[in-house]
Order: sequence, then C-alpha cells, then structure tokens
Amino acid sequence: MEVQNVLHMVQGLGENSYATNSSKQRVAIRKVKPILQETILDLYSSGTITEGTLGIADLGCSSGPNALLVISEILDAIDAGSRQLQRPVPELTIFLNDLPGNDFNSLFRFLPAFHEKLKRDKGERIGSCFISAVPGSFYGRLLPRNTLHLVHSSYSLHWLSQVPPAVTSSSNKGNIYLSETSRALVVEAYLEQFKRDFHSFLRSRSEEMVSGGRMMLTFLGRRRADPSTKVGCYIWKMLAQALQDFVSRGLIEERELDAFNLPYYSPSVEEVEDVVEREGSFYLNRAQTFQTSWDGSEEDEEDDEGKEKNISIGWKVAKVMRAVAEPLLVSHFGSNTALIMDEVFQRYGHIVAEHLSRERTQDLNLLVTLTRKEREVL
Repeated sequence: MEVQNVLHMVQGLGENSYATNSSKQRVAIRKVKPILQETILDLYSSGTITEGTLGIADLGCSSGPNALLVISEILDAIDAGSRQLQRPVPELTIFLNDLPGNDFNSLFRFLPAFHEKLKRDKGERIGSCFISAVPGSFYGRLLPRNTLHLVHSSYSLHWLSQVPPAVTSSSNKGNIYLSETSRALVVEAYLEQFKRDFHSFLRSRSEEMVSGGRMMLTFLGRRRADPSTKVGCYIWKMLAQALQDFVSRGLIEERELDAFNLPYYSPSVEEVEDVVEREGSFYLNRAQTFQTSWDGSEEDEEDDEGKEKNISIGWKVAKVMRAVAEPLLVSHFGSNTALIMDEVFQRYGHIVAEHLSRERTQDLNLLVTLTRKEREVL
C-alpha cells in the first residue's frame, strides 16, 4: 500500500464525504480550544512573535469545514492575545498541509467566504492573512528553515507513513489492525513504525520552526500499556468483522482481506514522551488525555439508552468511519468493491450497535504541546 497515494478522506461535499461526516473530529477541535488559546498567548508572552510575519501550519488539515474551523480558532486566539498584550497582529502566513490525494479543491472553494467572514468579524485588526496549500507527507520536510512559529495538527498523527513491513497477510491473519489475537511481533512492528515516524515528524518540524515556536498536536491514543486493548483497536476490529461477513458471502476474497492492514497506530502518552525525549529538539509542555464519543456527539453517553439509540449511534459511527476508511478499502480491494460499500458499512453499523448494547466505549485522545528549544550556535 502506497500510503501517500491512497490515504485521504472521502472527497467532495456529498452524503458520504468527510466534509459531511467529520463531527467526531470537530468535537475534538472544540474540546482543545482553551489549550490552543493558552498556547498562543504563551507564544505571544515569550517574545517569539515579532511585528514581522507569523508562520502557521496546520498539518493533516484534510478538507471541508474543519480545516477552516481550526484556522478561525487560531486567528481568534491571535486576536485575543494581541489585544491582551496590546500588540499589533503581524502579517500571517498560513500553510494548510495534507497528502497529495487530499481534496484541496473543495477546501479552496471555502476560502473566499472565509476571508469575507474574517474581514466582517475582525475588521482591520487582522490585516494581511495569506493562506496556501502544501501537499506532501509531514513525515518529511515541507517548508524552509525558520518558517514556522506555530504548528497545529489534529487527528492526523495516528496515521503512519506505511504499514509496518513485518505486518503481512500471514503474520496478522484475520485482523486489519492490532487486536487481542495479534502476535507479539506484529505489536512490536507497529510500535517501532510509530517511533520512527514520530521521530521523523519532530525532526522535520525542528528544522522548519523558529526557536521558541510552539506546537500543539491532538491524535487518537490509548491509556493502557498494551496496544491491543479495546480502546484504539475495537472500532477497527468491528470493521474487520463486517468485511469477514463479505468474505463468507464470496464478495471479498479471504486472501485479500488477510493482506489488508491499516497504516495506523494509537500510542500511549508514555510512548509519545519517550520519542520526544529521544529526538531532543523540543520541550514537552503538556501531555494529557480526554475522551470523545465514537459518533461525534457531545451529549452524555449514559442518557437515553436503548435499542433505537444504539442503532442511531451505530449508523452515525459507520458514516464517520466510512468517510475515513472507504478510500483505503477501495484502493486495496479494487474498484468493484465500491459497489458494495453501502452494504459493508450498513453491516458495520449493526455490529457497532450490538456492541453498544453491551457496553459504552469512547475514543481516548492525546493532547500534546511542545516548545522548540533554542538552536545550538555553531
């Protein structure tokens, strides 16, 4: 699987698109808004921001309204920081990054309305704001040295640069990711791939960021030491179950299912801290967790329980996951598989509903903030 070529969300603005089914990611963005405000105010207070140009990057921006929601909240925080400290807002250069297959065209269509709203809401307080796209993998360099003062990434760093080479159809048979049946060598391979990728991410950003720059990262993770525990894995195990049903019906070949593994890993806080320390370019300011619902709702998961409620949530989860996983599935299993995607995710929604009738499960999110250390003088 060439991840750079096939990893992207469902494009466009249709019923199954990421733009329409990204409430789960939007909830996470809103939950961390106070920390984003705190991070930007801290950046202002440190003296790192001058009256020149402020470079900002949103890495793994995807498409649809969430991408510009992040930028809106960053601009709100910059506006508030400049007011509080009575400083002018510098010129803003904003880089939106994702892999080349991302639906940048849909994102660009939102920009004129975004700029109009910015002018209407902020007036002259925020003057020059230049937004551009930077396609490419954030596991390598994207921008020139000393370009960025603030780096943001939400719901992207759990995606790996590749499926670990040791994870094959024979070594992880019956799974599409980690599970309680995964062999120890598969678990270790996923961890080592995450370590390599996250180290590359930090090293690349260390070159692009100014000394004292801030970085805020939100991604899916886990609390327990064992990577194959339910949180972070079970939502994918249920998709594997749905796909297995179609193997039984002869609509998907078993060897093709065995050969499909996700380029994904949900790390623990300790694993993240270890890589940050070993890479050495950043101070770790904060590493904490928070929970969100599978379907992107903000209501209390204990309220209004019952069969109809579970079916409703199961269907919402299926739509959220389809917006993420369908391009990977169609790329691996072939274009003919696109014809049965409706059925696959209907079955998946039923499996999720059955699970929710037995227990409530939520996603665990990691929130990490870092500061670029002073560069060594050579």
